[in-house]
Amino acid sequence: MPREQYQTKLEGLRDDVLYMSEVVAERLRMGLDALERQDEELGEEVITGDAEINDLYLELEGQCTDLIALQQPVAGDLRFIAASFKIITDLERIADLATNLGEYAKRADREVFPDVDVQRIGDDTLDMLEDAMAAYAESDPDRCYAVAEADDDLDAACEAASELVVRDLIERDELRDDEDVEGTMRNVSRLLLTIRDLERVGDHAVNIAARSLYMIENDDELLY
Repeated sequence: MPREQYQTKLEGLRDDVLYMSEVVAERLRMGLDALERQDEELGEEVITGDAEINDLYLELEGQCTDLIALQQPVAGDLRFIAASFKIITDLERIADLATNLGEYAKRADREVFPDVDVQRIGDDTLDMLEDAMAAYAESDPDRCYAVAEADDDLDAACEAASELVVRDLIERDELRDDEDVEGTMRNVSRLLLTIRDLERVGDHAVNIAARSLYMIENDDELLY
């Protein structure tokens, strides 16, 4: 393959990875919106849309494999291709977590714990994902570190939200007289799972930032 064609394929891979990230971010936002509005139809749209993400993943996996097998890249090119492959894996897993939100939206009662600001936590995870992908697109090491730092705040917010749910549940005297205790507990469980899944989205954003930093500077500091 001529060098110019090879470089075009590398640039195409970057563009395709960025496109996949945009689709995944859109699905995550849709999942959050569905949960906020208890919109079963939108939740179902997120769930059925996961097939598109899986197809994108397989297509990009094939691109990465072909570039490595046919071109035997070295140094920076090899790091870029390897990072791209790892990043699409994290993106696919974020899409799976967005699908979970769609499932929760079809069943959840958002009014059970109105003081838990799931949307704010979700916005933070979307910001982290956007910054991580910008680091990848622009080869920006500073953004890689910023995403890792933001994850500490996200973890703290998720822990505080989970504690609020549990404390509120313990303090509810009316729960003893609630005829639908099982229904309340199902809603509590879904809310805790939502918080956990958003925390995992943040973890995947950190993985993307870590792989981007390794790609940019051959620095594995954020990988461990």
